[in-house]
Amino acid sequence: MSNVVIYTKDYCPYCHRAKALLDSKGVSYTEYDIGKQPQLRDEMIAKANGRITVPQIFINDAHIGGCDDMMAIEAQGKLDALLRG
Repeated sequence: MSNVVIYTKDYCPYCHRAKALLDSKGVSYTEYDIGKQPQLRDEMIAKANGRITVPQIFINDAHIGGCDDMMAIEAQGKLDALLRG
């Protein structure tokens, strides 16, 4: 199974949607809530090529993007292959 990391904020509806998709697929992930751990915000921005919004999602250290990006990959039928990695 792939190593999935997601940077979130608790009140973010897109974060909840992204996590719900991962949960529905039975994927375990590491979540970093930058609202509760603001020191991780700069790390997220650096890893996400300057993107500052949440969620930011990484699969096997590859930057997938945000919720809409992951949903687009899912709609293309490519997410499961990435998650099997």
